[in-house]
Amino acid sequence: MCAKVKTTFFCSNCGAQSAKWIGRCPSCGEWNTYHEEVLQKETGNKSYVSKREGGSRPKLIHEIEASQEKRRSSGSNELDRVLGGGIVPGAIMLIGGEPGIGKSTLMLQIALQIKNTRVLYISGEESELQLRMRATRLGMNHSECYILTETDTAVIFKQIEELDPGMVVIDSIQTLTTPSIESSAGSISQIRETAAEFQRYAKESAVPVFLIGHITKDGSLAGPKILEHMVDTVLQFEGDHNHVYRILRAAKNRFGSTSELGIFEMRGNGLREVANPSEILLSQRDEEVSGVTISATIEGQRPILIEAQALVSSAAYGTPQRSSNGFDFKRLNMLLAVLEKRNGFRISAKDVFLNITGGIKVDDPAIDLGVICAVLSSNEDIPISEKACFAAEVGLTGEIRPVTRIEQRITEAAKLGFEQIFVSKYNMKGLEKKDFGIKIHPVSRIDQVFRLLFG
Repeated sequence: MCAKVKTTFFCSNCGAQSAKWIGRCPSCGEWNTYHEEVLQKETGNKSYVSKREGGSRPKLIHEIEASQEKRRSSGSNELDRVLGGGIVPGAIMLIGGEPGIGKSTLMLQIALQIKNTRVLYISGEESELQLRMRATRLGMNHSECYILTETDTAVIFKQIEELDPGMVVIDSIQTLTTPSIESSAGSISQIRETAAEFQRYAKESAVPVFLIGHITKDGSLAGPKILEHMVDTVLQFEGDHNHVYRILRAAKNRFGSTSELGIFEMRGNGLREVANPSEILLSQRDEEVSGVTISATIEGQRPILIEAQALVSSAAYGTPQRSSNGFDFKRLNMLLAVLEKRNGFRISAKDVFLNITGGIKVDDPAIDLGVICAVLSSNEDIPISEKACFAAEVGLTGEIRPVTRIEQRITEAAKLGFEQIFVSKYNMKGLEKKDFGIKIHPVSRIDQVFRLLFG
């Protein structure tokens, strides 16, 4: 007699489970996201079985040994910075990005260059020959990197037990299957169960695990939302296919800040770390043009100089257009309203386009003044000196507000050869006594900046 097939319904957005189909998910509120999947859990058929006898026992918090977490360098300064200083033993990290952006190249490169660590690279998407060809292209053949092309977690954990690696890379989590679930690879139940098995393995063995994940067409990680809750770190690898630069961000990090940024350059022989991103984010021009300004921003602990380009022109079709790339669109409209209301610049009847060069997105309010000056420069069609820099926030009353870590911003501007920087006069406390090698303009109002720039 055949056993009855057990099925259940999962929400494709948040991973919530229901015994019957529901039009609207009660957990996340999305419509038509429930899909039926085969679910057949068998006792004793887990791929990874916990080795703790009797399970965990409760302890008083002061009885727990407090030890300094020993991070391990990945061999990549950019990845270590984004992770918060290195790889934490027992951490499980999820890295996502668009197809072809370089996720597999980045992780294979890390697996090949990490020192004194036996790495097991598990691929469910590429053959051994493909990975060998990529490793040869990367120019790293002498390392302790083992390759396993397998998707069954029962076989994978058997090989892990025999090899005893110091780090595991899974490419990708959507290709794995576990014997305890009968649904197909990539389904919500399979992703959730296989990720849970590797989570238990990482925490009990203190072996760091990297999971490579696919993303959906709207840019979010494929699979249940619970996947992002299960892991310790969620990394986003992003960039434009038309540009050679790739940006690594931390969307979640239990062991460090989520404001850090890592920049790589995609080359034929792999990804090259960009130690000084300010140099690649600033355009090289033979002559000065209007509508271009340089601002000093902070990404995590790193000061970066970025270029803002603005174009202001008469509205051709009667209705003015507003467009922003790399900068918050609503904040741009707010800054334009400040110029209109507080300073009398008639921009409401003109098209305004703004672009942050280099393909990065900036939410630091310290670039407000740079954005406004770029708009004014384009509106007046008067270039701003390429040796001028800006670092200040603009308030709704038109005042120039101070920003944090101003000394780092000024030092970075001086290091890159800028001759003058505009900051809020409320940031000047303690700055007068120091020589940064750059002229500092303390300002308090937008009209004051306008007079200094355009006379």
